[in-house]
Amino acid sequence: MDEHENTETGITRSGGKKPGSGLAVRRETIRTLTAEQFHQLSQVPAASVWLHNIDNENTRRAYASDVGEFTGFCDLDRPDEFRLVTRAHVLAWRLTLEERGLSPATIRRKLSAVSSLFEHLCNENAVSHNPVAGVKRPSIDDAGEGKTPALSDDQARALLQAPHGDSLKAVRDRAILATYLFHALRRSELAELRVSNLRERRGVMHLTVFGKGSKTRYVPVHPAALSAIKEYLDVAGHGEDRHGALFRPVRNPKGTLEEAITGDGIYKLVKKYAATAGISFDGLCLHSLRATAATNALEHQADIAYVQKWLGHANISTTRLYDRRRSRPEDSPTFKVRY
Repeated sequence: MDEHENTETGITRSGGKKPGSGLAVRRETIRTLTAEQFHQLSQVPAASVWLHNIDNENTRRAYASDVGEFTGFCDLDRPDEFRLVTRAHVLAWRLTLEERGLSPATIRRKLSAVSSLFEHLCNENAVSHNPVAGVKRPSIDDAGEGKTPALSDDQARALLQAPHGDSLKAVRDRAILATYLFHALRRSELAELRVSNLRERRGVMHLTVFGKGSKTRYVPVHPAALSAIKEYLDVAGHGEDRHGALFRPVRNPKGTLEEAITGDGIYKLVKKYAATAGISFDGLCLHSLRATAATNALEHQADIAYVQKWLGHANISTTRLYDRRRSRPEDSPTFKVRY
């Protein structure tokens, strides 16, 4: 025979017709997946699985609301209907958000929430693509500056000095305000601080801060804040309770005094002392203190890359929103005019 086949190797010997070695490899395609199996997607998991992977409670709550709003807009009743969502659906939803007059930052957050869910579904092989990808998100601020108002230096000093007296509450509140204004923490980050989070690193006292996305950062403690915290721990007497909450309520009819002060409790005390210090303007909130600290650091030549890490921002563009150096009222030509 001119042609012989080794049935074990699948190699065919050609009878001198093929140049070279005279050996030709016969390609055999062995299909291990059917066409249906090849294109099949996994079962779409419930959105609750994705939500449980979001560690920050505030982010989880906001994202759950945003995704619920989107599914209501698209009338999605079953998880597998997420496969039917297209870019056109997302664009139509974005348009309705704009028509409602929502702020660019809110619209961006809502789009980010839906995008995060679809990224999770893509990773689970439950959908074929993320329909939010490529959808333009509105600019947060045309001037490149955030809308959260920051306090002036004089206002910050007045707020730090607002709690008067030697009572436990006054001492505690001075420590809370100092921790806020010297370290630019988020409300949840401050409320969740433990005594053990105050520790020495390389000869300097630091706060171990657990931020968004389960990210840990180490923030050096400002001397003024450290003095206020130590005074508070001395008066409160729980400095040795290393695993206990750092800032605690002085009265708690519904619980024990060992629990951590709540974010709502912090908000109320800041509003109270702002009023005491005569600080009142539209948009004053807890985030204003974070914006104040970040703005002050940048105004005093802090490197913006370090400020980004200090704030716990994933993207430096977010940090730039706190850069108010171009809009300092005292630098305005208004105050250069002389008649």
